[in-house]
Amino acid sequence: MVEGFGRRKTMRKIYLEDTPLQDAQKKIVDSVRFSPQVEIIPTREALGRVTAEPIYAKVSMPNFHASAMDGVAVKAEMTYGADEQHPVRLKRGEGYIEVDTGDPIPDGFDAIIMIENIHQIDDETIEILEAVAPWQHIRPIGEDVVVGEVIIPDRFKLRPVDLGALLAGGNVTVPVLRKPRVVIIPTGSELIEPSDTVAEGEIIEFNGAVFAAYLQEWGAEPIYHGIVPDDYAMIRDAVKTAVQDADLVLLNAGSSAGREDFTVHIVEELGEVLTHGVATRPGKPVVVGMVDGKPVIGLPGYPVSAYLNLEWFARMLVHHYYGLLEPQRPRVKATLGRRVVSVMGAEDFIRVTIGCIDGQYIANPLTRAAGVTMSMVRADGLLRIPPGDLGYEQGESVEIELYRPLEQIQNTIVATGSHDLTMDVLHSLLRKTNPERFLVSSHVGSMGGILAIQKGEAHAAGVHLFDEATGTYNLPFVQKYLRGQDVALIQLVYRQQGWIVKPGNPKGISSVHDLVKPGITYINRQRGAGTRLLFDYLLAQEGLDREQIYGYSREAVSHLSVAAAVAGGTADAGLGIYSVAASMGLDFIPVSEERYDLLLSGSFLRSAQGEELLSCIRSEAFAREVEALGGYSCRDAGKIVYAMSAD
Repeated sequence: MVEGFGRRKTMRKIYLEDTPLQDAQKKIVDSVRFSPQVEIIPTREALGRVTAEPIYAKVSMPNFHASAMDGVAVKAEMTYGADEQHPVRLKRGEGYIEVDTGDPIPDGFDAIIMIENIHQIDDETIEILEAVAPWQHIRPIGEDVVVGEVIIPDRFKLRPVDLGALLAGGNVTVPVLRKPRVVIIPTGSELIEPSDTVAEGEIIEFNGAVFAAYLQEWGAEPIYHGIVPDDYAMIRDAVKTAVQDADLVLLNAGSSAGREDFTVHIVEELGEVLTHGVATRPGKPVVVGMVDGKPVIGLPGYPVSAYLNLEWFARMLVHHYYGLLEPQRPRVKATLGRRVVSVMGAEDFIRVTIGCIDGQYIANPLTRAAGVTMSMVRADGLLRIPPGDLGYEQGESVEIELYRPLEQIQNTIVATGSHDLTMDVLHSLLRKTNPERFLVSSHVGSMGGILAIQKGEAHAAGVHLFDEATGTYNLPFVQKYLRGQDVALIQLVYRQQGWIVKPGNPKGISSVHDLVKPGITYINRQRGAGTRLLFDYLLAQEGLDREQIYGYSREAVSHLSVAAAVAGGTADAGLGIYSVAASMGLDFIPVSEERYDLLLSGSFLRSAQGEELLSCIRSEAFAREVEALGGYSCRDAGKIVYAMSAD
């Protein structure tokens, strides 16, 4: 056991540098000397494999003179002079022979006349009205592939069409580079293998599956080691074993400088640490080193940091192994919908969503937290901010690396505003109606949705804002903030709002007054959310002060987050909708029914996409699926509550 580990009798040296990403990449590439082995595999199974040497044609294609058309083979000189005034007649056998496409050319014949250019006089005689040239419509020997010709060069990634050319050239097997073996070692005593039940303190190990999928996509062979607990000796032994057979080793978690972050010290003990820490956000705590001549990458535990570092280092090394250039993602210019702040000295990588709004691409940043996996799932692209910049202002033009095809982004309806499960139902129905159509939604609260429509940053926004003065929902706010703009308010659903509490309601919560009792913890929604406005209204109605609510300032960005906090025991109650309480097995005490609407830009409503969306909202399938969730009514769904053209 190494002193300072296990019983931890001494302090460890703390690493973590701010190495520029490109410098860290160059260090590892300069240190690696891959020696790929060669294997012979059937050509039919070689898609995506990389050739180990140039591949030559063993046979010509075609290997005989072949007819390129259905028709007749003729002697070209016998057709000379033929025209409409002087047709030429030919006799079967001596003057012509019938052939089909691909047939060998009979001896003594040197041209083909297409069947549609022939006038059949009788069973033995044809008439032609146009002369043909020698070798017309004939595929000569080797027209496609010639014996000895290089079909595919060395270090070439085989495509479907390449397999056909190889087989046409007589290559039924092909020498390829063996796939690089990459051993994945997840570490952490809290980790468990994927399961549908998770106890308190346990975390499902899912990064390994993501790593393996990426590696397969890049052409590597992932080897999943299995979870290793936070034990220095066990992790060290796993690395020592892995480097014996692997071309690359990935250690997940333990790459920072915390109490049980062993990676850097294990790599230092067994080999050489090249880099510990890169100047990026997220992704800083990465370990890059060499053990027994094999690269070892210590990836952070947070998913976003891990996936970015996997791309920066593992993807690069896989392509280096094959001698291939890394493909670059397509890029697009977009306008920033919100300000993005950075810090000097670190390269920032911001996940963004992109929407095509009235012909202009609008990019909005997703959460920057390194542990939020869904930010990668939802991301349409990546905004890179150089280390010398302090960020970008709203409205600036920026370049985005695309995660999704531009065509998909152009076919995506961008929704924002208040969170509701009906948006997921709409997306599902849209996809069934038109598989090319997508709907993405972000949860920024009802007021955030109104402002997004105001600024032209979204097609649609979910809103449920209660106006105390009129006792109505949404319309007063639309008229106040969007007066003179081309917008429409569409009724979507009525839904039940109420107190979400633990099963059996152990704290006896039945009204807002119960929330001020000692020992009650509340979880609120974010500023601008309609549910928060409703809660503030309930407090005001009962003469209660927000300072009396323990947890008032703790904000959740969705109804699901509120329910999750109650289910997880970190809150006793939260105001939310019935459907999320039911989905998590929680109790629900009704407070009021509210109207949840969709605010649309007028140009979107009049577009083909808008018509599709409105048709889905008004469909029987939408009402059936939404009301099955519980706590919803779809009466009047799709009714246009308000529509106004621009002044």
